[in-house]
This record gives sequence, structure tokens and C-alpha cells, in this order.
Amino acid sequence: MTTGREVDTGGRSAMRDRVGSLDKGLAVMEILALHPAGMTLTAMAEEAGLTRAGARRFLLTLCASGYATQSGRLFSLSPKLLGVARTWLQGAPLWTHADPFMRAVASELNESCSAAVLSGADVVYVARVPGRRILSVALTVGTRLPAWCTSMGRVLLSDLSPAELKRFLDSATIERRTPKSIINRQELAGRIGEASRDGFAIVDEELEIGLRSIAVPVRDRMGRIIAAINVSTQSARFSSDDMRREILPKLTEAARKIEAFVSP
Repeated sequence: MTTGREVDTGGRSAMRDRVGSLDKGLAVMEILALHPAGMTLTAMAEEAGLTRAGARRFLLTLCASGYATQSGRLFSLSPKLLGVARTWLQGAPLWTHADPFMRAVASELNESCSAAVLSGADVVYVARVPGRRILSVALTVGTRLPAWCTSMGRVLLSDLSPAELKRFLDSATIERRTPKSIINRQELAGRIGEASRDGFAIVDEELEIGLRSIAVPVRDRMGRIIAAINVSTQSARFSSDDMRREILPKLTEAARKIEAFVSP
């Protein structure tokens, strides 16, 4: 099965095997995903660093294959990509197995329970059981959030080597999201180190005021972190101490049950 860590395939052989046009096409898709209202050809060319002719070829190819649509001068991603993602998730047996344990946590606490993996500088939600209370952050399967300011992100980053973590923090875009956001890279490294030491991470209103979350790792049988699961709640509902006392044991138990399914 795939893991939550990016695989570095580096080396000259890997570079020779890469298809440059596919890289550019995927970049075009990612840019379209950031502009759900649609983009003009000129805007895409500028943002993707392509000529107008090159951007036009990529966009028309995506339209011809059904992954994008054109309405007048605007190009947008089509729902076909959601279908591909849904097919992949339905075929991922780990999250099918994890669902009842995550649902049990969500039901007992009346809060949401989610799972995510690390993808570049972000966490990507791969499973989610919504709670009964509404959070202003709209989170669904496929949602990407910055890893540095999320509890699952800090848990996932805690499995990086010191050199890998330094490279991540040096290259990541770290901007203040709320007055509580930790944007000092050295302090962030310390918080990620605490997550490694403690086996969990709490993020208190750093992503959004009023939102507090706690996450624990899901490990394979070699001890590597392949995913993280968390509980997100309104800060008025649970203090950080409440989370450690009431949520952490339930979340840890769920993670151990999910790990029992992970193949070596």
C-alpha cells in the first residue's frame, strides 16, 4: 500500500525517466484546482510559466479527455477528476477498514474525526467522519491544508529526519493564519519535535480562531508513520487539557486498531 510520506526517487535515472510534458500537464490541473471559478488562457499561461500556445494545448487536451471544461474564455476542472479520486479511495482498503473505528470516535465525542497523509507541503484528507457541530472550515476528502499549522501535519512531519524537516521548513510558505499561528521556523521545529516525543500534536487556533484539534500517528509494522488521524472541535468545547484527558485515549485506541490492519 502507499504510505503518507513522499518517496524521493532522486538520481539521474529517475530524472531521465520523467515525462516533462506530463509534469506540465499535471501542474496545469493543479492550478485549475485552485481556481474553481475558471481561468482564461492568458491567466493560465502566466501562472504556469507557459507560452499561450503551450497552455492552449494542455487546456484543450484536458477538455478533450474530459478532465476540464470550457465555457467561453474560461477553463475549469470537470467532475471527472472527483470520480477518479473516489474510485481510488474506494479501492484503498486501509480507509475502508478504518471507517468504523473513526465513526466510533466521532459518535462518542460528537466531534469530527479525520485521516490525512502528507503530500508535499500539505496534508491531504483521505477519510473523514463529520461531527454534528458545524465548523467554518469546510473539510472533505481531498481537502488540502498546510502541514505546518495542522495537528495531523505536525504528526506526519515528526517522522521526517532532521535534514528532511529542515528542507521542508526552509521551503514551505509559512504565513500567519491567525494571531496564534506559530510562524517562527525554529519554534515550529520544536513543536514538531514535541509531537515526535509525545506521540500526538495539539494545534490551538493556529489554522482558524475557534478551531482546536488533536492528532496521533498511524504507523506501519516497521514503525514508520503512514498517516495521521485527528479530532477537530470548537475551542469552547474542549480545552487543550480536556483533549489530552478525554480525546487522546480514544484517538490512540482507534489508531492502534487501524494499525492492526496495516500490512508489513
